[in-house]
Amino acid sequence: MAYIGNTPAEAFSAFQKQDFSTSATTSYTLDHPVANQNELALFINFVRQEPTAAYTASGTSLSLTSATSVGDDMYCVYLGKAVQTVNPPSGSVGSSQVAASIITGQTALASEPDDTDEFLVSDAGTLKRIDYSLIKGGGITEADQWRLSATLTGVTSQYITANLERVDNTGWGKIGTGMSESSGVFTFPSTGIWLVKFQFLCYASSTNDGFVDPKIHITTNNSSYAEISRSYAGHPNNGGNIGGQGTMCESLIDVTDTSNVKIKFYIDSLSTSTYIYGATDTTGTGFSFIRLGDT
Repeated sequence: MAYIGNTPAEAFSAFQKQDFSTSATTSYTLDHPVANQNELALFINFVRQEPTAAYTASGTSLSLTSATSVGDDMYCVYLGKAVQTVNPPSGSVGSSQVAASIITGQTALASEPDDTDEFLVSDAGTLKRIDYSLIKGGGITEADQWRLSATLTGVTSQYITANLERVDNTGWGKIGTGMSESSGVFTFPSTGIWLVKFQFLCYASSTNDGFVDPKIHITTNNSSYAEISRSYAGHPNNGGNIGGQGTMCESLIDVTDTSNVKIKFYIDSLSTSTYIYGATDTTGTGFSFIRLGDT
């Protein structure tokens, strides 16, 4: 015959049958729960029994009005339980027909996933879970900026240990936070590859020629420091006029241990007339720390 819509997968379905081992008792256990005795057809010695009058049933409990005898043949047929199932045709079920506890795509994530949020990937044909932290891109995750807040005068050769302030970071999130400073020593907030920049501005208080040599020093044992980057700024004597000069040095630093890997900034000067520029409203001499990613 013809059908409107999908053709049934099977023309007939067989019902489930259960055999019992009988004894002198009225109580038996069903393999499948039922709402009441009318969902069962019970046979004893091949004679069908009348529901309610001969037996009652609820859940998996079957109770007889009269006890059976050893050797009786008893079985039941579940009138409401078909043993065959029919799969819906391919593409016939949408996300609105299934529970939201399975993967449906009905709910959108409105922000970046947490590191422990998981995704499904196919690893050579096998579905596996993977944390977002393992697949997210690198890029800048943390950055900070500090500056010299007051001009240093009479500089010869010394570390910059005072008048250091963080540049205003209101509303910057992870940008502009993290680095800590004590007596000129900067401590990193996390491990990873960091780019460190030393921006430098100096001038002379007299017409004497001279130069300034800014340097970045690092320790990897929280004890001894070594130079890893340097630059050069000269003082021009332009017809007797006092001149200024700016320069920059930078370095990539592999921070494997935040308790040991620390940096500070050193100035070598040829003349005591050197001034190192600092201010609270602009960055003339400053320090940038940019985390590029994991090692």
